[in-house]
Amino acid sequence: MAATELDVVPGETDGAVEGGAVVGSSAVVGEAASGAGVVELVQPVSDAAHVASATVQPLQTPIMSRPIESRRGRRSVTRSLSPAGGTGQLGGAASTGPLASPVMLINLYSDTQTRPVETMRAVMAAAEVGDEQRGEDPTVTALCERVAALLDKPAAVFLPSGTMCNAIGFRLHIRPGGDAVHLHPSSHPIVAEGGGPSALSGAVLAPVDGRGGMFTASALEAALFPAEDRYQPRSRLVSVEQTTNLAGGRVWPLQQVRAVLEVAARHRLRTHLDGARLMNAVVASGVPAAEWASGFDTAWIDFTKGLGAPVGAVLAGSTELIEEAWRYKQMMGGALRQAGIVAAGCLWALDHHVHRLAEDHANARLLAAGLAGLPGITLDPETVETNIVVFGLADAEKFCARLEAEHGVRMGALGPDLIRAVAHHDVTTAGVRHAVQAVAAVLRAAR
Repeated sequence: MAATELDVVPGETDGAVEGGAVVGSSAVVGEAASGAGVVELVQPVSDAAHVASATVQPLQTPIMSRPIESRRGRRSVTRSLSPAGGTGQLGGAASTGPLASPVMLINLYSDTQTRPVETMRAVMAAAEVGDEQRGEDPTVTALCERVAALLDKPAAVFLPSGTMCNAIGFRLHIRPGGDAVHLHPSSHPIVAEGGGPSALSGAVLAPVDGRGGMFTASALEAALFPAEDRYQPRSRLVSVEQTTNLAGGRVWPLQQVRAVLEVAARHRLRTHLDGARLMNAVVASGVPAAEWASGFDTAWIDFTKGLGAPVGAVLAGSTELIEEAWRYKQMMGGALRQAGIVAAGCLWALDHHVHRLAEDHANARLLAAGLAGLPGITLDPETVETNIVVFGLADAEKFCARLEAEHGVRMGALGPDLIRAVAHHDVTTAGVRHAVQAVAAVLRAAR
């Protein structure tokens, strides 16, 4: 196997530098400690720049072992990462032999895998802070004002996560007595929030299907419950996910969003914009964030995905709604103290990581173009609009396990025959090319 060069952004290691070692980097080498349990392998280095360019060489022994938490059932497993042609397998023990070559884990599992760059960490460490609950943290205040202006809303509140933005956003709109939320069946509140809308708000989830994670105005109209029918739930809220997540990072067309909002307004429904990847839509479409958020009662953006911050999201709306949101923030355990440390990372991301999302989009298109021609893969590259690539392949979980164990490339199985790969700051163009080669190698070996 030819050596493949994988680049790290010059001047920015993709792992934390601690005590002269690069910890958690995708360019980590070293020797496993003996004894029970699984260890992270770390090789001390004199200069973090030495890992800026690493060459993956074929080895006879596994080159990395680390604990990986399985999302299904949250069981802990160990995956031994071996080079192409190696013998890495699920459930293997950590290697105890010397490691002869660097390896990079190309992590395409999600853009939530981004790690804060060193400059962001420095800004966070130097942030001016105060008691957020008393309104005395100037950095949190600055972030909320910035996002409120960005989305053209009167007020905003800083929250620990996007899931809490949805939880509180729904709670603001849903009343007791059987109120329903209309949203796409693949949207985050349905598939990834542990039943929170029902548990925390008492909401009835009423899915509205549509291609690419987007429903039409006519589909919404047809799905609404008759207002006068006391036997059925009451339509109350419409939620739009921009961009679509599990449907492949698609960008809702602006006219389609406006048509959906018109139906909601005509039926006096509340509206909520799930903006986990709203800035991806902004960069891909050229439409300002305020225009996407216009007409929605609540809207939010996340900082822990493509923007690369470790913590934080901001929910925006009217002054009255955000005052009420603070009550639920307190109730749900989201009220913080010296939160300026993490808010500073979000501000830094707005200044430095928005425009670079275009690089992720280009890498996703490159990945899609490479995968589309491989045997057994179902994928239309023309549907890739932002940083998410979803493709069809039989026996998806087994394939993903082999891809990571044998080639150090991580993707996520969405089902028995569906896989998601997400481009982000920590994955370079060279890494994407290597990922395509790795997929091709696994497919060849399976024939």
